[in-house]
Amino acid sequence: LHFTAVSNIVATYKFTVGGGFVPAATGNLGWLPVPHVSGAVEENPTISIAPMQGDEFTQRLLTPFQEEKLTLLLRQGYDVDGLLRMLGAEVRLSGQPAGQDGTFRNRPADKAGYERYRRVVAHLSAIQDRHALFVEPLHFNLTWSIPADAVTPETFESTYKGFATRYDAEKRSWQITKRVNGRVMISNYDPTEISNEERFRLHALAEEAPFNDVLLDIRPGHAGGEYPLHGRFRLRSFHEVLMFVGRGIGEEPESPVAPDARTPLIRENPRSALEVTETSNPPKGVAMVVRLNGLFYAVKPQSTYQWNDKAFALLHQLFQMSVANVTHAGPAITIAK
Repeated sequence: LHFTAVSNIVATYKFTVGGGFVPAATGNLGWLPVPHVSGAVEENPTISIAPMQGDEFTQRLLTPFQEEKLTLLLRQGYDVDGLLRMLGAEVRLSGQPAGQDGTFRNRPADKAGYERYRRVVAHLSAIQDRHALFVEPLHFNLTWSIPADAVTPETFESTYKGFATRYDAEKRSWQITKRVNGRVMISNYDPTEISNEERFRLHALAEEAPFNDVLLDIRPGHAGGEYPLHGRFRLRSFHEVLMFVGRGIGEEPESPVAPDARTPLIRENPRSALEVTETSNPPKGVAMVVRLNGLFYAVKPQSTYQWNDKAFALLHQLFQMSVANVTHAGPAITIAK
């Protein structure tokens, strides 16, 4: 893969208009004024392109997405199934019936794992359709006590400023309470409805995994609870997302997967997360075509629900979220026109 980023664009536009009168070539017949009008337009754009390489390439494209970005995208109204089918690498389930725990990869080459992954994501989609899916950080309170004579009032004020404090005269100690914004969890219930101790336990469970893992907890007694799910999703990097889409064109095409029998009817369950056509002739009815090695590639158009267009827009959004400010750390290419 090779990537470049436009780090700077400077464009200069110059417009000139002139006019006047000039003598006509009338010879000996006298002088005849002729009006004269002229105009000119000059454009001079300069584009600086910085190649992504080394540590910059690693930080932007090879680093897995973190859970906060998943939450941000879902709050923008993205479908959870479209997002996790593109961004999710695998789901690790635990606490399932005998023989159903394990790691299930989002790779069509792993048929059993791929089908299980698709069914889990489809079930989350059904919960989202009922407006009962929560993807929120786990907020909880940490409380501890310190002896009143252990610190001076000045030190106490500077160290614990902004914390909730309560003095226990009987024990001659201060009770300190700190509100913590913990790890993100996907659930079918509002995390604020469970106890503080339970939220802390779930946060501690999530902390055992890296920050590209998202805790999953679908419980009975709530919408979608007929298919309980416990475990975590692992998120891909943008490089892995591109490889997944690319393999789906021919090497590892996705296949239709029916939802689990316990999952209610869902609105959309297309075969591919993003279907790209590969043809020998330019396709018709598409917004954009890319030619590479004698073949034409385009996002497959759809007549009803525009799943592919939304998935392509999501791919663009993921790219924007994976890049940082472009700097001139390495050599740059400047194009003057």
